Amino acid sequence: MGNPLLDLQTTVTKEFLDKWGLKENDAILCDDKHVPMFEELAKDPNIEYIPGGATQNALRVAQWMLGTPNKAVFFGSVGKDAYAEQLTKKATEAGVNVQYQLTEGVKTGTCAALINGTHRSLVAHLAAANSFKIDHINKPENWALVQKAEFYYSACFILTVCPEAVYKVAEEMISRNRPVLVNLAAPFISQFFFEPLSKTLYYADFVFGNEDEAAAYAQAANLNTTDRKEIGRAIAKLDKANKQRPRVVIITQGADPVLVVTENEVTEIPVNRLPKEAIVDTNGAGDAFVGGFLALFIQGKSVEESVRGGNYAASEIIQQQGCTYPKECKFH
Repeated sequence: MGNPLLDLQTTVTKEFLDKWGLKENDAILCDDKHVPMFEELAKDPNIEYIPGGATQNALRVAQWMLGTPNKAVFFGSVGKDAYAEQLTKKATEAGVNVQYQLTEGVKTGTCAALINGTHRSLVAHLAAANSFKIDHINKPENWALVQKAEFYYSACFILTVCPEAVYKVAEEMISRNRPVLVNLAAPFISQFFFEPLSKTLYYADFVFGNEDEAAAYAQAANLNTTDRKEIGRAIAKLDKANKQRPRVVIITQGADPVLVVTENEVTEIPVNRLPKEAIVDTNGAGDAFVGGFLALFIQGKSVEESVRGGNYAASEIIQQQGCTYPKECKFH
């Protein structure tokens, strides 16, 4: 469950980022000053349209690695327009069973994916994605899919839209002792939505995040540390709903080892470093990591094996433009 967005991807200069007050390797929500930027981008002849949204990206990558369609179901809100048709077509082709809420009178959400060298800046214009309602989950045919699900994953971007839907699905999973996996999503979630994030972490058995997201969480939670292992431990020790499962915190650090942290243990899993010239675009690397992790984890593989699957997926995606992948998955 997340914000389905159509990525408007193009290469820009540092001057373009500066003009719109954007940082490299950041992810923010669009505000009024960015609306004209989307109008400018729509006229760019080099714009590529790619299905996006963090959770949907992770599920597309998981489906690519699994090779069997319709293992993943995705909920989110889109408009009734050509962008939604494009999103539905692309996500379905990727093997994801999309069950969108169709919202009248609002356009499908978009995300400007602005590439500058190996850096990227993401600006999400949620539009219809911002209209998602818990009523959609409550429809009998949709709730039946939730009840059938064995795993639940969401990047916490949807906490800005409909946190009560996140809690409801998490409670259903916990009632059956099924894993709840969430993602810190972006620094602004910890900075501005700390209360719903904290409630979501209470339900979480697995928490994903990168170094910037971990730092933002530590600051928002007043942890008084920048040590990622300590931040991971602090999150692992938080009170949790399902006492039958210890919480596992997974922090990616770019080319540095992935940290797998529990209350009592820290494991570092190395990343296969690519030569600099092989890296095309880091956009979507975090989503791809989770997708690769999920593909193995739902097959009963260990956390360590699943992290290796995540590392493989991330390394493939950063050799492509945007969150796209080669036709063939070579991970076995």
